[in-house]
Amino acid sequence: MSAALNDLSLAEARDMLGAREVSAQELTDAHLEAMQGAGALNAFVVETADRAHADAVRSDERLGKGEGGILEGIPVAIKDLFCTQGISSTAGSHILEGFLPPYESTVTANMWREGAVMLGKTNMDEFAMGSSNETSFYGPVRNPWRANGDDRDRVPGGSSGGSAAAVAASLCLGATGTDTGGSIRQPAAFTGIVGLKPTYGRCSRWGIVAFASSLDQAGPMTRTVRDAAIMLRAMAGHDPKDSTAVDVAIPDYEAALGRSVKGLRIGIPAEYRIDGTPGEIVELWDEGIAWLKEAGAEIVEVSLPHTKYALPAYYIVAPAEASSNLARYDGVRYGLRHDRDDLTDMYEATRAAGFGAEVKRRILIGTYVLSAGYYDAYYLQAQKVRTLIADDFRNAWNKVDALLTPTTPESAFGIGEKSDDPVAMYLNDIFTVPANMAGLPAISVPAGLSAHGLPLGLQVVGRAFDEETVLQVGHVLERAAAFDHRPAPWWRDQS
Repeated sequence: MSAALNDLSLAEARDMLGAREVSAQELTDAHLEAMQGAGALNAFVVETADRAHADAVRSDERLGKGEGGILEGIPVAIKDLFCTQGISSTAGSHILEGFLPPYESTVTANMWREGAVMLGKTNMDEFAMGSSNETSFYGPVRNPWRANGDDRDRVPGGSSGGSAAAVAASLCLGATGTDTGGSIRQPAAFTGIVGLKPTYGRCSRWGIVAFASSLDQAGPMTRTVRDAAIMLRAMAGHDPKDSTAVDVAIPDYEAALGRSVKGLRIGIPAEYRIDGTPGEIVELWDEGIAWLKEAGAEIVEVSLPHTKYALPAYYIVAPAEASSNLARYDGVRYGLRHDRDDLTDMYEATRAAGFGAEVKRRILIGTYVLSAGYYDAYYLQAQKVRTLIADDFRNAWNKVDALLTPTTPESAFGIGEKSDDPVAMYLNDIFTVPANMAGLPAISVPAGLSAHGLPLGLQVVGRAFDEETVLQVGHVLERAAAFDHRPAPWWRDQS
């Protein structure tokens, strides 16, 4: 029986656990076995089998008493950006190698309280800076998908590439990700899974290693929209330790699924029809529009005129915040330390050895735009543009209930293909960044395959704290697309 248990959806596993058709220990063993045969993906940086077994025993006891939580007995993976008490948490960086947090992030604490079983920590772009999961100190993650007739390794997207690969390869039933400019949705699209970025403030950022504090948001990565709804309910919540976590009620997101979209107004932003976008991306978008129209939604053309400025503004704001946040990694309090006779020399030696090239690039950019001579010219102007982008969305909500766009401008590319061209890499976030700049919820749903047999996603963006409508529309798209493709498990032959 265990051979198929890791192919269940989270909702199916939950229902089987609740009916006592399977035990949490059996479910956990099936996923640990799958992980052992998937080393070639490099999706995990830490595996916590002993912890998983202990969690599963506890869950079986609670289920036996009828006291199970939302995620009771569900094996999950945690992006290495989340601090987990007593378990290595490195943000994919050499500078935090060996760091064992004495505390637990609020999001993971919420999940453990609801009964989730921890399988391990997933690989990621260093400090969440990247769109391909190639900047990790622990090496690149490999996408479980390969193009038709092409054995070349593909990127899983970033920065939550390890989580995306783990979910797509059925190594876990769900995983946490974080999304600063698209780092949940873009890897979800590249690996054929569902990725949900909640509204900024819906999930606490406390205990999550900071990249850009005004943009970072935790969210679920799963194989179905229903699974994302279940997982978000367990992750979300107000947190007095995080001043940006908003105290609003947490709905039963799963209850929103199955509702008709008849009468809903779905906006199609004209500015997302960008010259040079591959035809198959445009065709999938048009197909998504047709699916929603057939389901009874009203399709409305809208304008988000400042969209073209979102990406350049993001790559000023995010590095600026990163340069400030990463100043704490100096070799004094925790993590890597290169001793020198002079304190300044110690700072320089530690940071030079501890940070990778992409992180150094963004620190330099951020420090530059915050410097006395350039703050007004760059950072202040970018913040003004950010306000205009948010205003565009606010104006759109007067006409529509949600927006439909592509998730990415292409399918998964080869490892190393864009490594020498940062601008080409950054362009992968062109459709996802605006939602981060405005703090809005957005989901990527797998909707089709490219001509080469690689997954493509559609994105739904909604009003602030209206994840219910985002999930509702995403669920309709999911049913219409009927995306049931799975990657061929080539990695089992290489483990």
